[in-house]
Amino acid sequence: MRIGDLAARSGVSVRSLRYYEEQGLLNSTRSPGGHRFYTEESVEKIAYLQRLYAAGLSSQTILSLLPCLESPSAANSDDAFKRLIEERDKLVTHIAGLTRTLDSLNELIAINRARRPASAADSGAGEPSMQRDSRGSHPPISEPAE
Repeated sequence: MRIGDLAARSGVSVRSLRYYEEQGLLNSTRSPGGHRFYTEESVEKIAYLQRLYAAGLSSQTILSLLPCLESPSAANSDDAFKRLIEERDKLVTHIAGLTRTLDSLNELIAINRARRPASAADSGAGEPSMQRDSRGSHPPISEPAE
């Protein structure tokens, strides 16, 4: 099947398919004219790649997991399992760091709130809104007036 057909069947852009191929995650054969051709198994492989990307894994990590899919064996399965555990542990460590950062920020906000005049602290006046703007970003936080 040609690249456009694979893109339509897998719900992935042609650009993504080319990227997967550049990263060594997907293979194709080439026609004499240079057109890419893929097998039926490519549809399932792309679904697998998408699940791995959705789990936050990098292309390099995904590449290390492919032997489990392409050459199933107890050893490949064990290696993939260990790698997934490593990635999960990295994520847990990162989340713990983000939680500490959030706790520190909340502490600073509480200290600042306690030092503000009672009228501003009670009403929340002068506190920046956390609503997102039209681009989906939070507005910049400005320094409180003194």
